[in-house]
Amino acid sequence: MTTTPGHTGNDQLIRRTALGRALAVLDAFGPRHRLLSLSEIARRADLTLPTTHRLVSELVAWGALERHPCGHYFLGLRLLELAALAPRGLQLREAAFPYLDDLHQATHANVHLGVRDGHEVVYVETMRSRVSAQISSKVGDRWPLHVSGTGLVLLAYADRALQDEVLSGPLARYTPKTVVDPQELRRILAEVRRTGIVIAHDQITMNAVAVAAPVRGPRNDVIAAISAVIATNEMPLGPLAARITETAQAISHALGAATPRAQRLPARRHSRSTAPLSAVA
Repeated sequence: MTTTPGHTGNDQLIRRTALGRALAVLDAFGPRHRLLSLSEIARRADLTLPTTHRLVSELVAWGALERHPCGHYFLGLRLLELAALAPRGLQLREAAFPYLDDLHQATHANVHLGVRDGHEVVYVETMRSRVSAQISSKVGDRWPLHVSGTGLVLLAYADRALQDEVLSGPLARYTPKTVVDPQELRRILAEVRRTGIVIAHDQITMNAVAVAAPVRGPRNDVIAAISAVIATNEMPLGPLAARITETAQAISHALGAATPRAQRLPARRHSRSTAPLSAVA
């Protein structure tokens, strides 16, 4: 069975139960494996073909999987219906979307909304730019916490034990400038907690800058992070950081967090008439 970085648990023990085997079938799918044959599911789930056939048939009947005309399988709409009930999934996206759309329209940047899952950040919303840094990002993409703007924010506000786990483990390097020194990362995390913002240069893609800020929930705890990714030297980073902070605070307020009134953004799209930040001093 394939394992996803950041997932924990005893996979072998889980697969001994009927529920565990069904979950292994669903876990076979991913951003790079959206359409799978029965044999591919069996291989990726580490199950026998007869067992896989039985489980897939049951999951198709329930609606968790659907069958493509070519005979392969993909995730079904029943899972989307359940995901809509998750406070960190579609509910969060629905609350954040108007503000993210305003940010996207005003900056023309690549915009992300991410939540933490184990040692990774998962994008639950993305808006890709046609004119800024050409990066490939999709809903469901996962990145190690230490390499992305949203991930660094989420790691900064995580508990100390999780920070220690992440920083003591292998730290993947994606570019020559990816920060993989634990002490330097601790300094960055402290600065994020002090300023509420992170500006990350060339961490996943060269010549790209990510600016990110935390999103808080009803108890004022950090539950997500937003970011804008632009090309290096595309626009002044100070105004962009201010805009990101305001957007994060507006989303936090929409979710019930206590945010200062003066720092809230309007809920509707008046910002579409605002000049792009590249035109600001």
